[in-house]
Amino acid sequence: MKKIAAVLLMSLGALLAGCGKNDSAQPAAAATPAPAAATKIVVGLDDNFPPMGFRDEKNELVGFDIDMAREAAKRMGVAVEFKPIDWSAKEAELSGQRVDALWNGLTITPERKQNIAFTAPYMENHQIVVVAAQSPIKAKADLAGKVVGAQEGSSAVDAVKKEDAVFKSFKEFKTFGDNVTALMDLSTGRLEAVVVDEVVGRYYVAKKPGAYAVLNEHFGTEDYGVGVRKDDTALQGRLDKALADMKQDGTAGKIATQWFGKNILK
Repeated sequence: MKKIAAVLLMSLGALLAGCGKNDSAQPAAAATPAPAAATKIVVGLDDNFPPMGFRDEKNELVGFDIDMAREAAKRMGVAVEFKPIDWSAKEAELSGQRVDALWNGLTITPERKQNIAFTAPYMENHQIVVVAAQSPIKAKADLAGKVVGAQEGSSAVDAVKKEDAVFKSFKEFKTFGDNVTALMDLSTGRLEAVVVDEVVGRYYVAKKPGAYAVLNEHFGTEDYGVGVRKDDTALQGRLDKALADMKQDGTAGKIATQWFGKNILK
């Protein structure tokens, strides 16, 4: 019986050893292929933000950032689709992968950098105060007791609130879906001042000579960048290179001059 048991144990050991060899000889699973490079990027924007991105009389999207994005996409070898979004929900649109980039005068702030990855800044901007031409308001201190407006979800709101004493001095602070509506309320007297991106505010001031005035004081300096998802480092890098090349060869400066009369890029 002991002999039989020993033979059985030896046979079982040989069988298990054979199985082990077969397992180790099996080919390793194939590596997961790297995802193919994107062939199209979807740019989210506020389509009522001239001169950065807006609709012309033919209802076609035009603007400085539109031209910049098209040129960058061409250099990257990808198609570009522009998708108007609710600008106050821009971070949700980006994280939800409904858009790939936010490119529409997007201000780089520490708060936004927690959820968004930015390209290097391509433009410097200020948050200016626009008032009616004959307004007695000449400085930020004169905004005390006044009704002031800004676009909802814009960096103008953040800039104003950072100056706590000035903000608390307002009679009321109203927000609007877009800057056009805010400036219309300024024209009709429902607002006494509008805080707005300089590139936008000066565009409208120039269109209506004698209707508005811009205060010498403003609510700070800021940088514009293109925003992408934090894990999309590939797109961030490609955009950075495209923008740097556009500045280097003068293309970006030419686009800026077409829209602003001079090269105002950072």
